[in-house]
Amino acid sequence: MKGLILKFTSRATAISPFLAMAYGEKATVLEQQGKDVIRLNLGEPDFGAPAPVLAAMKESMDTPDFPYTSALGIPELRQAIASFYETKHGVKISPSRVVVTAGASGALLLASAALVEPGDNVILGDPSYPCNRRFLNAFGAEVTLVPTRSEDNFQLTAASVADNWKQNTKGVLIATPANPTGTAIDKDELYKIGQYCKAKGGFLIVDEIYLDLSLSADVDSTDSQATHNTDTKLQTVLASADLQDTVVVINSFSKYFGMTGWRLGWCVVPEAMTPIIEKLAQNLFICPSTLSQKAALACFTPEALAQCEQNRNTLIERATLVFDALQNMGLSLDAKPDGAFYAYINIKHTGISAIEFCDALLSQYYVALTPGNDFGEHNADQYVRLSFATSIERLNEGLSRLAKFVESLG
Repeated sequence: MKGLILKFTSRATAISPFLAMAYGEKATVLEQQGKDVIRLNLGEPDFGAPAPVLAAMKESMDTPDFPYTSALGIPELRQAIASFYETKHGVKISPSRVVVTAGASGALLLASAALVEPGDNVILGDPSYPCNRRFLNAFGAEVTLVPTRSEDNFQLTAASVADNWKQNTKGVLIATPANPTGTAIDKDELYKIGQYCKAKGGFLIVDEIYLDLSLSADVDSTDSQATHNTDTKLQTVLASADLQDTVVVINSFSKYFGMTGWRLGWCVVPEAMTPIIEKLAQNLFICPSTLSQKAALACFTPEALAQCEQNRNTLIERATLVFDALQNMGLSLDAKPDGAFYAYINIKHTGISAIEFCDALLSQYYVALTPGNDFGEHNADQYVRLSFATSIERLNEGLSRLAKFVESLG
């Protein structure tokens, strides 16, 4: 058996590295050499889980056993998520449509397995989060990346979907607010796309993991138990009653609740899709983490929601700092973010590529960003993504170093 060489699948060899993580690994190497690296490359909020969730986790540790749960998640958590849509967004959904998953990634994997056949075409915007299309590719889908415009908030339009719909197109995947841009799609445009997909017999998957991280100070956060998001651009697609049988919504505890490493998310699916997802989840995952699920129930207490809103307000302060600093150093945001914690920066005028920009910034000034090449193909080399999901102190230092680097480019 000596010298045996394994043959790897085409899906494994064709996949591109996730550059946001790759630059994180480069940053780790520099830190091991004693360098003070400012990490602005990953979309990982620094707040951590709300205090009530941590307390619930500690309390549950006294339990001697954590058995498997239903593949769909524990009933209490499914009900709590459904209730959250009503209190936060004014939308009533049945908990029978809620599926708790191993992160938003688990939700997208299940949705892809349920909806995509080999050779099917799925439309995504360019730029967009790279892992979303990888899940579709893994199940044999052909992904069409449609270039988007800053005038459209780097989002698809109903017209661009119609122009790119092929005979083998089965659906559309949209993230709003989006990674890497932080921009949201106009709710009327999203509805038109949903209606078009429905008329074509196709699906619409909407990634809403940043939905509750609005960067608008106009959102009323005075009552965490009875707050409806007043930012009409950041309303859940579930508010469109006549799309309920064709839309799949994906969300996560990672961003608004700050629970990245807990690996817990959910999806809301059409009623008829729940048993299909259940069978897939049983076979692919068995169930989400029992410990994480039980602790996550505390996310929906008034104390936890108030803490999450306080964190959101902190992000608004950070966004103002970042946007002003970028403007002062002559770096352009072609579309202003509506939510999340990203700045998608146009660096075309520097005369160097995104990868050259990020490599030099990291090696010379010890600041980690992510090149736009991670997120698409259309003009990707003209953009870099900065994440402001870190403290004001680290942001100030990182922005100061970035300004010196940009000045050095002339």
